[in-house]
Amino acid sequence: MTPTAPPASHTSPATSAGRLRAAVASLNPLTPVRKRFENWWMARRPLSDTLTLTQRNVYILPTGSGWMLALTLLILLVASINYQLNLGYLLTFLLAGSAVAGMHICHATLRGITLHLKAPEPHFMGTSATLEVQVSSERKTPRYGIGLAVRGTADEPLHWTWTDVPAQGQASVQVAFAPARRGLHRIPTLTAETRFPLGTFRVWTYWRPASQVLVYPAPEIPGPPLPPGEPRGAGTGNAPSQGIGEFDGVRAYRRGDPLKLVVWKKAAKSLGTGTDDLVSRDSQQAQRHELWLDPVLASLPDPEARVSRLTAWVLQADRLGLDYGLRLPGVEISPDNGAAHRRRCLEALALC
Repeated sequence: MTPTAPPASHTSPATSAGRLRAAVASLNPLTPVRKRFENWWMARRPLSDTLTLTQRNVYILPTGSGWMLALTLLILLVASINYQLNLGYLLTFLLAGSAVAGMHICHATLRGITLHLKAPEPHFMGTSATLEVQVSSERKTPRYGIGLAVRGTADEPLHWTWTDVPAQGQASVQVAFAPARRGLHRIPTLTAETRFPLGTFRVWTYWRPASQVLVYPAPEIPGPPLPPGEPRGAGTGNAPSQGIGEFDGVRAYRRGDPLKLVVWKKAAKSLGTGTDDLVSRDSQQAQRHELWLDPVLASLPDPEARVSRLTAWVLQADRLGLDYGLRLPGVEISPDNGAAHRRRCLEALALC
C-alpha cells in the first residue's frame, strides 16, 4: 500500500526548507551541469569497504565563518595600514596565524584515519538500515569532532553522527540508511568531515562502499490468518484442508510422549501467556497435509500487496514453528522450518 502524503498544514519546517532549497536550485541554470559533473566524478571513485584517508582523497575549504574571518582580517589590515596602528598589525597577524594553525590541525584531524564498513544485515522495508562504520587511527594523539553521514541531495539535509577517535584506537559509528523499495541495494555514498578546532575550515571526503544491503518486503499489518494446507502430493494445486491443525500437525501433549516431539516454541509462548499447555507433533496428521504459501492464495490485485501478505505469512508460520513452503514465479522452496529457511523465503520475496 502506498502511504498518503500528509496534509499541507502538517508540513514540518525542515521539509518546507528542503523544498525551498530544491526550488531555488532548480532555477539555477548551472544545476544540471553540476549534477552531471558530480555523477561523473563520483563514478570514477573506486568501490571499497575500507578507505584510508590521504592527501589525495581529503578536501578542504573555508566555511562561512572562515570567509567572514578572512573579510574581518582584510578590514583590520587595511585599517592598520591607513592609521599606522601597531596593535592593529599585531591583532591582524595573530588572528591570521591562529587561522593558519587551525587549518593545519583541521586537515590533520581527518587525514590518516581508516574507515571500515561492516557487512550490513538485511532489514524490512519501512525501517532504517544501520550501517556500522569503524573509524581507526594509528596516531599517538586523539582525533576530535569527526562526523559521518549518508551523502544526500540538495533538498535532503544530512543527518550527521559525530564521534571522537582515541589515540591509536578506534571508534564505532552507526549511520542510518532507509531504502525506498525492497530488493538488493548498493550502499549509498558516505561522507566524512570535521571542522575541528575553530570551525573556520571544513575538511571532508567521499566514500563509495562496495557492500550491498538486502531489503525484505514490509509485512502486512495486521497479518491475515494462514491459508489452508494442501494434501501431500497435490502438486501446484490449492486443495483446501479442514483446518489449521491438519498442516499444523500438532495435538495435545500425552503422558509418555518423547521430548523431541514437543513443540517448544509453542510451549514457550504458552508459558509466556501464563498457561502451561504443551503440544506434541502428530506425525500421522503431518503426513497428510502441508502448508504452501502461494501468491494465488493472497487474493489481492496489487502485486506488492501480495508480496507483503506472503511476508506476513512467512513470519507467522515461522513464529508458530510450522513446516511451510513458498511458491513464486520461477522459484519453489520446499517445506521446512527454522531461521535458515525463513531467511531463504524472505530473500526470495525481496528479489522476486
